[in-house]
Amino acid sequence: MSATVITYDSGMVRWEPNARGRLEQAAFELYVERGFEQTTVAEIALRAGLTERTFFRHFADKREVLFAAAAGLEEFFVTALAGAPETATPIDAVAVALDAVGALMQEHSGTIRQRAAIIAANAELQERELIKLASLSSALAEALRRRGVTDPAASLTAEAGVAVFRIAFGRWISDADQRDLQYFMRESLAELKAVTAAGAAAPAAPR
Repeated sequence: MSATVITYDSGMVRWEPNARGRLEQAAFELYVERGFEQTTVAEIALRAGLTERTFFRHFADKREVLFAAAAGLEEFFVTALAGAPETATPIDAVAVALDAVGALMQEHSGTIRQRAAIIAANAELQERELIKLASLSSALAEALRRRGVTDPAASLTAEAGVAVFRIAFGRWISDADQRDLQYFMRESLAELKAVTAAGAAAPAAPR
């Protein structure tokens, strides 16, 4: 009985180490050099030393290179909130999540700052970023409901948490002293608490 010989077409199997990371790096470089709108998928693939087919195995389109990590960040946010002590108030549970997210993002500050600059230069990308933040708010509200927080408190707290995140992030990006994102998360949350506390203590306006 003769042995079966298995042959492989070199065009069928191709090892592409860290293809996703190479494509992301190439895309970011080109978006900075040429602008997002002027960059094509073909150029990204060429810069990465890969094919367009490989690009589309990892990303739906060239926008998704910038937003592919959003789902993971949302999941991390929700998991951190769920891990807050059971005795924590809704806003303090959000504070735990903000602190954890701040530490995570600080570790990747170079890439995140570059991404922010690319998005800031394009209105379409800014709109997509807002959609992702709205999704994050919904996910946080649902996580709070699972902790027993009812509406409208769950939705209001989630919206407040996203507002703190967005404002702290903007301050961090533009900070000349390069302080940690956690610093701005904590400071912005403290400002929110101070404002709401002052509002609750203020006497009612005369009618």
